Amino acid sequence: MDKVIELLKSTNIQISKTLLFNYKKLNITDLEFIVLIYLINENIYNPKQIGSDLDIAFPEVLELINSLTEKGIVKVELAKINNIRTEVINLDSLYEKLAFLIIKDDKEVEKPKTLFDTFETELGRTLSPMEYEIINGWLTTCSEEVIILALKEAIYNGVSNFRYIDRIINEWNKKGIKTKEDVEKNKKEFKNNKKGKNQELFDYDWLNDSDNN
Repeated sequence: MDKVIELLKSTNIQISKTLLFNYKKLNITDLEFIVLIYLINENIYNPKQIGSDLDIAFPEVLELINSLTEKGIVKVELAKINNIRTEVINLDSLYEKLAFLIIKDDKEVEKPKTLFDTFETELGRTLSPMEYEIINGWLTTCSEEVIILALKEAIYNGVSNFRYIDRIINEWNKKGIKTKEDVEKNKKEFKNNKKGKNQELFDYDWLNDSDNN
């Protein structure tokens, strides 16, 4: 290990932060990581030289490189250099795996969509301060899930003003509707009772209401 430390101090070896922060996720051991850094900087396949520079026994160097190959991190290939066929290290697989991890991490840290974001996306515009207050008021009586369902119900019926959505929420509150299951149950009951009954259920013709857009 002292040999490795001296090597790092005395040369211009570069260590990618992306690799440094993610090599454990690639199931790379600490010693494999050291060998991999060497390969990245030297880009040669010379086990004897690697063993000498890193103070690692030749058989162990072979085992480490073989392990990196089996894990799909590196490939040993033949290439012509100065008209001489030489074994070189191909690191394309390593960079592909690192790129995948970066994309995956970026997706995982994406900011979750808030209720207000959902409204602005569905309505296709920015909410006003007053509309923020109205939504916060709805949150005191029902869940975000129910509010979003009310929003989608309004949009489905071709109406996007807040008075309409407020009436849906108030009607659902009167009926004790608290979840998505309750909403679905209410719709089924409406369909079952629609024929032959003239009951004042939620799903009356909102489109012809005088307050609609």
